[in-house]
Amino acid sequence: MGKLILNKIYIENCIDTMAKMQTESIDMVLTSPPYDDLRNYNGYDLSFERIVKDLYRVLKKGGVIIWVVGDKTENGSETGTSFKQALYFKENGFNIHDTMIYYKNNPMPTTGNRYHQHFEYMFVFSKGVPKTFNPITEPTKYNGLANMKNRGKEGTLNYKKVERTKEKKVGNVFSYSVGGGISTKDKIAYKHPDIFPEKLAFDQIITWSNEGDLIYDPFMGSGTTAKVAHLLNRKWIGSEISSEYAKIANERLKEYIKDVAI
Repeated sequence: MGKLILNKIYIENCIDTMAKMQTESIDMVLTSPPYDDLRNYNGYDLSFERIVKDLYRVLKKGGVIIWVVGDKTENGSETGTSFKQALYFKENGFNIHDTMIYYKNNPMPTTGNRYHQHFEYMFVFSKGVPKTFNPITEPTKYNGLANMKNRGKEGTLNYKKVERTKEKKVGNVFSYSVGGGISTKDKIAYKHPDIFPEKLAFDQIITWSNEGDLIYDPFMGSGTTAKVAHLLNRKWIGSEISSEYAKIANERLKEYIKDVAI
């Protein structure tokens, strides 16, 4: 990694951290950016366009970015920023490999003439074809031979025999309960205003990386990506421009990582 120390949160703009990274040195990125306040994050200025270009440079071929994002409502309308960001990733060389859903079983109730907001997007951006895919599976109800049908160009249905296995990949909607004592047992993490569940990080890191791989989080926040990467025997690096949030994350990580670099 050249000038960078592994297993460390760099208290700086992620652009400055990535400037010290070697080209194509990161296996996976897992992050939740500050949504529509990206340009004014806790009082700091961040350039989304520059971040995307730098992420493309440092990510290995076949590497994957999990970008957990949502939209806020302004002047009676959702902003659509999540879709704009996804398209910008695509315009800058990434594949939109999948659009997954992070579904909250127990969201905060909302007022007004909208249904409760239950989900956020989890975009999977890949640099080419993903080099790693360790799918989470669940038991199938039936196994043995079955008819599979698909519709041909002329509109006709074609059938072929396929072998059903005892396990199948789960769908791309991931459901989690969230909130105090649920997203994590680490009380200090809740000093950060917006954390995602540890189980989400476990599921995505297991799926898109292998032991020994290097995981990067450009918006480390409360340290969830770092903690789970460590527990799953991955290396990690984080950036966090807010010294307040970096302090929370480092205090949290001390309990799990004896040699965490501060």
